[in-house]
Amino acid sequence: METFMKLLETIQTFVWGPPTLVLLMGTGLYFTYKLRGIQICKFPKALKSIFEKDLSGEMVSPNEPGYNALIEDIFATIKVATEMNTGYRTPEEVHGYMGKILGKPLEESTTVLPPLYIDYGKPVTIGKGCFIQQCCTFFGRGGITIGDDVFIGPKVNLITINHDPDPENRSATYGRPIVIEDKAWIGINSTILPGVRIGYGAIVGAGSVVTKDVPPMTVVAGNPAKFIKKIETGKGINDKLD
Repeated sequence: METFMKLLETIQTFVWGPPTLVLLMGTGLYFTYKLRGIQICKFPKALKSIFEKDLSGEMVSPNEPGYNALIEDIFATIKVATEMNTGYRTPEEVHGYMGKILGKPLEESTTVLPPLYIDYGKPVTIGKGCFIQQCCTFFGRGGITIGDDVFIGPKVNLITINHDPDPENRSATYGRPIVIEDKAWIGINSTILPGVRIGYGAIVGAGSVVTKDVPPMTVVAGNPAKFIKKIETGKGINDKLD
C-alpha cells in the first residue's frame, strides 16, 4: 500500500508539474494569438478607476466596481454645496465652500453668487476674474474648464454627462468636457451640452441651447444655437453692430 501511495504521489507531481505548466502556457499563447492580444490591449482599461473612466469619456455603468465610491463623492459635493446655498454667505465664506467643492482654491478675483447647484467639483476649473450668477447648474463629472474673465448669467446649465441611448443600458453614462475660453459671456438660462467649446470672447444669447462649438468672437443664439454675427471690437454700446 505504501508503495502504491508513493507511486500516485510521483504521478501527481509529474502531471501537475512541468507538463501542466507547458500546457497552460501553450493554451494562453494560442488564445492570445487567436484573439489578437485582446487581453493585453484591454488590461490597462481594466485597471482604471471609476473616476478615471468617468473623465476619459468611457461608458460607466452602475453595476461596475467603484460606482458606489463615485456616488458617495457626488453626495459629499452636494452636501457642501447645499450648506453654501443655505442662507446668506459672505464672499469669503463662498470662496471657502468653493475650495472644498473644487478640491482647490477658487481664484480671489472670481465671484460666485449662490445658489450654485453642482454634482461633482473636482474636474471643474474656474479661472481668474470670472463672474458666475445665481442658480447655475454644473454637471461637472465630464470636466468643465472655465477660462479667465468669463461671465456666466443666472440659470446657466453646463452639462457634461450623457446617457447611453440604448434603453436596455440607459442607466450607464459617459462624459464629454466643456471648455469656455477667456472673456466669453453665457447669457441667462442658456444650456451648454456635453463636449462643447465656447471660443474666446464669444457671446451665447439668453435661453440658448448650445449643441456644437462656438467660434471665437461670435454671437450665437437660439435652440439649437446658431451663428448670429461676428463681434467687432472698438464699438460702443450705441454703435450699430450689423
